[in-house]
Amino acid sequence: MSTVRGARERARIEVTAAIKDEARRMLAAEGAAKLSLRAVARELGMVSSALYRYFPSRDELLTALIVDAYDSVGAAAERADADVLAVGGAPRARWTAVCAAVRAWALEHPHEYSLIYGSPVPGYSAPMDTVAPASRVANVLIGILRTAHAGRGLALPPLPAALRPEALRMTADFAEGLPPEVTAALVAAWAHLVGLISFELFGQFNRVVEDRDAFFAHAAGQLAHAVGLPVV
Repeated sequence: MSTVRGARERARIEVTAAIKDEARRMLAAEGAAKLSLRAVARELGMVSSALYRYFPSRDELLTALIVDAYDSVGAAAERADADVLAVGGAPRARWTAVCAAVRAWALEHPHEYSLIYGSPVPGYSAPMDTVAPASRVANVLIGILRTAHAGRGLALPPLPAALRPEALRMTADFAEGLPPEVTAALVAAWAHLVGLISFELFGQFNRVVEDRDAFFAHAAGQLAHAVGLPVV
């Protein structure tokens, strides 16, 4: 009986993977707004009722794709950080390595990047299931800043008095242990990082920035400075 159950589970995993692969192909070809279970089923040679046993709705399929994308970029960020840590890299080197890893992932997976950091999909509201995967990259950056704060310290960025209550709230919500000045700078840096990558990926740097590797490396270093990370 366990052998039969194992075979069924393997078959389910394979079919689920095939469904998601076809859905990703459709995302690349037509965009998330046009994704439909019927179209996926048709391309896979399945009847719609069979596909519904794996994903009862388009939104559940979208959620699975979004979670996979967040987990993929999160894993890339975590690997980059671990690689620098393994050779004794300083927090600033860890920060810039993570930024570079997120950019590299985006350039390799443009349609998945667009799904999670591009325009919202009409009619879709992301469930709580996406929150933890979506936080993985940010958690790596927060961990780097916590290490730096506990070690040599951080150069506190300026924080207007009017923003302090909001910075304190954000710190309590997701960056406990960091100075509120750093939390506010971190949120701005994250937005700048996504903006830099989006400009490159979606063509806004065309005829503007030619050496994009050098430009991005410089920008990532500037973001490290903005959050208070020391040069060495």
